[in-house]
Amino acid sequence: MNPILKAYIPVADMLAATFGEECEVVLHDLSDPEHSVVYVANGTVTGREVGQGFEHFVKNAMEKGADSDFVANDFFHKKGKLIRTSSSLIRDGEGNLVGALCINLDMTRMQQQAEYLKNFLPQLQPVIQTEGRGRRVEEMVLSLIDNILSGSDVTSLSREERIEKIRFMESRGIFQLKGSIDQVAERLGVNRVTVYSYLDEVRGKR
Repeated sequence: MNPILKAYIPVADMLAATFGEECEVVLHDLSDPEHSVVYVANGTVTGREVGQGFEHFVKNAMEKGADSDFVANDFFHKKGKLIRTSSSLIRDGEGNLVGALCINLDMTRMQQQAEYLKNFLPQLQPVIQTEGRGRRVEEMVLSLIDNILSGSDVTSLSREERIEKIRFMESRGIFQLKGSIDQVAERLGVNRVTVYSYLDEVRGKR
């Protein structure tokens, strides 16, 4: 674990204790994105465990078009639960991306209560959010690509190993960023057509 991240362990414990059993806090070391989880406070909410990789915050940041080091109040479903999630990136003194602190709140019971209460309330129009892509999001995704591919000699990777790297990046939303395919192709030492062929295989198009 990056020494910088150790200072966030008591923060994770404090947040979990403050918000109770329906709050899970996950600390990521993004130098190893495929096994980024280094600490979990109250992992019963989503079942997150040390050694797993990141899941949602890249997709959340892309969808929000965030131009800051945090994304707040997005939602996903896991294990039949509605989870409200917020993530904050952690940087070193030189501004390099080293980790992330993620809070997952189980909103299932609140959703059930809201469903009951809305029968007594006027129906509100949904808020439409304009899509965007912030500079911080682009920097984060490109940094993650470097970290995903930095743990091995890319020139010696087999075709199957390259496809597994592509599969991980695809499942985590990396390729939602424009230009990410070119970045991956450059890091792998192949052309973008090859990366597209790997993606087609991952997506079941071949």
